[in-house]
Amino acid sequence: MRIISVESISEAVKTRRKQLGLTQSETAAMCNVGPRFFSELENGKETLQMNKVFHCLEMLGINLYAVNREDDTGENK
Repeated sequence: MRIISVESISEAVKTRRKQLGLTQSETAAMCNVGPRFFSELENGKETLQMNKVFHCLEMLGINLYAVNREDDTGENK
């Protein structure tokens, strides 16, 4: 999935949580964040603390990569 917005991240998080069969509350506990934070993450709130967002991505097994556009092969778009 190509990440081009906050909404892209929130969609990836929501999709992964559902793949794992977890509720928002269970996932928040697993990520050591509050349920409100996790809900805001899944709803695309733009002012969340990035360190917490990256921690949640790590805990969910989601990798993010930065690739220069000229080096992007177009895979996973």
